[in-house]
Amino acid sequence: MHSLSRPARAALSRLVPLLVLAGCSGEPEGQSVQPLQVAVIAAEQRDVPLFLEMVGATKGNQDVPIRARVEGFLESVDFEEGQFAEKDQLLYTIDAQPFQAKLVEAKSNLAAEQTRLAKAQADLNRIRPLAEMNAVSQQDLDGAVAQAAAAQAAVKAAEAGVELADIELGYTSIYAPIAGLIGLTQAKPGEFVGRDPNPVVLNVLSDINPIRVRFSISEREYLTLARTFMAENPGSSPTDRRDSRSRPLTLLLADGTEYPEPGFVDGSAQSIDPGTGTFTLEATFPNDRNLLLPGQFARVRAVYQTLENAIVVPRQAIVELQGRFRVYVVDADNSISVRDVQTGPITGNDIVVESGLTEGEQVVVEGIQKVRPDMVVQPRPYERPVATRLLQET
Repeated sequence: MHSLSRPARAALSRLVPLLVLAGCSGEPEGQSVQPLQVAVIAAEQRDVPLFLEMVGATKGNQDVPIRARVEGFLESVDFEEGQFAEKDQLLYTIDAQPFQAKLVEAKSNLAAEQTRLAKAQADLNRIRPLAEMNAVSQQDLDGAVAQAAAAQAAVKAAEAGVELADIELGYTSIYAPIAGLIGLTQAKPGEFVGRDPNPVVLNVLSDINPIRVRFSISEREYLTLARTFMAENPGSSPTDRRDSRSRPLTLLLADGTEYPEPGFVDGSAQSIDPGTGTFTLEATFPNDRNLLLPGQFARVRAVYQTLENAIVVPRQAIVELQGRFRVYVVDADNSISVRDVQTGPITGNDIVVESGLTEGEQVVVEGIQKVRPDMVVQPRPYERPVATRLLQET
């Protein structure tokens, strides 16, 4: 070392630390750092329908409670539970013996009253000529007339009793008032029915084609839909159903799928409920294959406006910072640039970008937290979740 010149020793002192640092480096010689991988998607231009979603439940076009209208022991259940019943099909039979006896009693009472009427009428017919000859007093005639009138009234009351007993006997056989789907019976043969706490409503029969969906909207949503309706149908009122088919409704089921048939509003409340601030409507949907049953949870979607040729990106591509919205765009050389954007309505998992982006530009969706302006990245296509893809396709 002492034999080296001073310039040589200085050069060697600078070289040694570099060699040490090179030896301590974990990177193999000749290997460069890989660019950050990010998921990107092209900004899409398409027509975007704006819609309201309302929560509701399905109900039959007609839901008829099957009631026991007389008291008695249930003798038979004459239908298959959960199946369709025809109109006038026998559903239940209640023990008829007490009512048959009551009918016989009523008919006997009628016969007795008819006999009394015949006697009173005969007495009147005999006394009237005698009264004309002054053979009997006027008081006797008035008494005979009153007796005949009372007997006639008693016969009419007895006839009503027979009719009532016959009606009650008829109630022991319960028939389907409409054709429809019948549910599980609330009473079995041998049970006493028709009086609380025993079952009075034995079943429910539902006409489910078409099926109805009842849902409620807020007062603000009502005004939005009403104004859209009036703009599309000048001169019409929002309560006018004649033009309601111009705005079809979409039904979303509990599993997130879309019902294939459109529906239409065909009824509504007459006022806003002051207690809840909501407005109730009913819509009907075809149900030819009986997929829908009463009581199902449902969401009703109503389109109130369509934005034409709007730029759309996934919501997670938007970054908000102090009230400003921006996206990270991957340029042609794979470098990152930042764009301030003006956002619009949210539709599903996407958001409308009103300004700041053009169709086809690649925006970062995943890896946003790690990117910086001018950083070079390695883009890969963004894969939408399956549920999001299905919703977008519908």
